[in-house]
Amino acid sequence: MAAPPKPEEISHPPMDQLQGLEYCIDSNPSWGEAIALGFQHYILALGTAVMIPSFLVPLMGGNDGDKVRVVQTLLFIEGINTLLQTLFGTRLPTVIGGSWAFAVPIISIIHDSSLTRITDPHERFLSTMRAIQGALIVASSVQIILGYSQLWAICSRFFSPVGMVPVIALAGFGLFDKGFPLAGECVEIGVPMFILFVILSQYLKNFQFRQLPVMERFALIMSVTVIWAYAHLLTASGAYRHHPVTTQKHCRTDRANLISTAPWIKIPYPLQWGAPTFDAGHAFGMMAATLVSLIESTGAYKAASRLASATPPPAHVLSRGIGWQGIGILFSGLFGTITGCTVSIENVGLLGSTRVGSRRVIQISAGFMIFFSLLGKFGALFASIPFPIFAAVYCVLFGLVASVGLSFLQFTNMNSMRNLFIVGVSLFLGFSIPEYFREYTTAALHGPAHTKAGWFNDFLNTIFLSSPTVALMVSVFLDNTLEYKDSAKDRGMPWWVKFRTFKGDSRNEEFYTLPFNLNRFFPPS
Repeated sequence: MAAPPKPEEISHPPMDQLQGLEYCIDSNPSWGEAIALGFQHYILALGTAVMIPSFLVPLMGGNDGDKVRVVQTLLFIEGINTLLQTLFGTRLPTVIGGSWAFAVPIISIIHDSSLTRITDPHERFLSTMRAIQGALIVASSVQIILGYSQLWAICSRFFSPVGMVPVIALAGFGLFDKGFPLAGECVEIGVPMFILFVILSQYLKNFQFRQLPVMERFALIMSVTVIWAYAHLLTASGAYRHHPVTTQKHCRTDRANLISTAPWIKIPYPLQWGAPTFDAGHAFGMMAATLVSLIESTGAYKAASRLASATPPPAHVLSRGIGWQGIGILFSGLFGTITGCTVSIENVGLLGSTRVGSRRVIQISAGFMIFFSLLGKFGALFASIPFPIFAAVYCVLFGLVASVGLSFLQFTNMNSMRNLFIVGVSLFLGFSIPEYFREYTTAALHGPAHTKAGWFNDFLNTIFLSSPTVALMVSVFLDNTLEYKDSAKDRGMPWWVKFRTFKGDSRNEEFYTLPFNLNRFFPPS
């Protein structure tokens, strides 16, 4: 008769850092591998950088040339902000990209009566862009103040593993509408892309060439190349010649009109669209988006720290990163990127898929963003990849980030009915409330908040369309009001508390110390 299993054979002890990662935040692959991995992160970042302007610029009256310039400007600022964040912000390997959180206030500005009455499309585009710029410049002050004053660090004292699990998980899960719904716009491209990416990155991950797991490391670039060529073959063979216009738009490789309209060389510069215009109502609505961006990025930073095999960022490091992100939104307003910035969730997921959390790789990807944004034709070539290809990859990478959020449950007592209630209700409402706002907006062509005060409508509709924001409000409130004094151990606080301060864990110095000996001037708290 077999002996009963020992307790250690049944359960897995909690671990501060993920196991099995090849390179952590401050260890680097060879230069050749790092450059290839950096290029892969650049390709992935193109998806959102092209999608947002492709959606918003036509609504503003802009043409294909305007769209290309906005895409180039957005990529240029993404590169600058990513470098600043990895050097002086949290120092985590995160790409700082464009954010969908700003869509509601931006669409509200686009439909402002003072702008819609402009008859000339190009003039309307320029006037709308300047209004968006002004709102972004003012709204950036929210993150700058909350970050550099350390107010966000103080707020983070109310966070616990139980409270943050729904926030981090919904940073990935909350983007479900950017996954298969977009991949399904062209099933014959999206589904093969999803299958090929999973096969290369998971089933063939142990295949090695010169002791390098090439399939796992470069599954994204390989699968994108194969499916992009397949999509081009379908386009060239006339497979979509008699299909509806919508299908052709999503499936064809020659419908983006990016390459033909892109200049060979174009350097973005501040105020390139003209002097920004300022309106208090526009700015207030945009402030809601900066709050959403702040909360979504907080969850993404914690996920990135885990996928980079680092400790959770201490409160002052997190606040420092938010401050630099505010500077990034200010740059977005000055240069005219059409949207604010946040941590790119898909690039965080790619850290886990490749098992490379190296900071240097992300800094190299920032270099690619800046370089190809200046060389317009070359950048436009890669930016013309059909959207369903990116959406198929998002199905994997968003899910990976969400599961990292769920992994924080290991530090809590999930046999506690209190914790089960908080996590379950927060996750459900994080899905359900934004879905209600989306369905209402689709049916009524305006959000549930529909008063005569446009700024108030934008504020509420933006806040409650964000799954991580709803989850944070619900989970942190419940976690700090339900039996919180007697539940410190169940909440995971004994594990969490040592990471609140810089000196609470000796590993923090290795991961988060500023370069160039700058800690002398900005001592950690």
